[in-house]
Amino acid sequence: MKLIVGLGNPGLQYAKTRHNMGFQAIDRLADRLGVLIDRERFDGQYCLVSDPRFGEHFLLLKPLTYMNLSGKAVVQLASFFKIPASDIIVCYDDLDTKPGDIRLREKGSSGGHKGMQSIIDALSTSDIKRVKVGIGKNPLIPVVDYVLGKPSKDEAPLIDEALDRAAEALEYALFRPFEETMSRFNQPRHG
Repeated sequence: MKLIVGLGNPGLQYAKTRHNMGFQAIDRLADRLGVLIDRERFDGQYCLVSDPRFGEHFLLLKPLTYMNLSGKAVVQLASFFKIPASDIIVCYDDLDTKPGDIRLREKGSSGGHKGMQSIIDALSTSDIKRVKVGIGKNPLIPVVDYVLGKPSKDEAPLIDEALDRAAEALEYALFRPFEETMSRFNQPRHG
């Protein structure tokens, strides 16, 4: 069983911010699959999906703990359903990737992302697959203000495209090896 996690902060004030790319990508994946993330437990919103195309059940999760404690929800759900870290994929925003691009990695550090660091700490491993949605950065805006802000008019269509690609990559990863998913989706989309 696989667990697909989208990171973000709960609440309408955060809904369309750069820091909620994981939530938005998971919502798009749910739309693609025709499911609702409508159960609330394990400090998160989740759904259990049974789809014959994928040959197994899988879970979609949006932690409701706020970003810095995302690992709490992930470890609860993974423990309950007995899902090893090797079957977890996390989707989140990335300052070091340009808006419009996504980057897939099999493991590594959090890169300073507090939500990803919380998951690494909670699972005691950095061998966690991830799909990162590029939000870029602006040296004139403090990081906290930037990630909690909404994309600019110029960034919005690029990020919209990246969210669609992230949802497509997550769906692809459900029934194909992650290495194959990386080679298919790690191509930059913009110059």
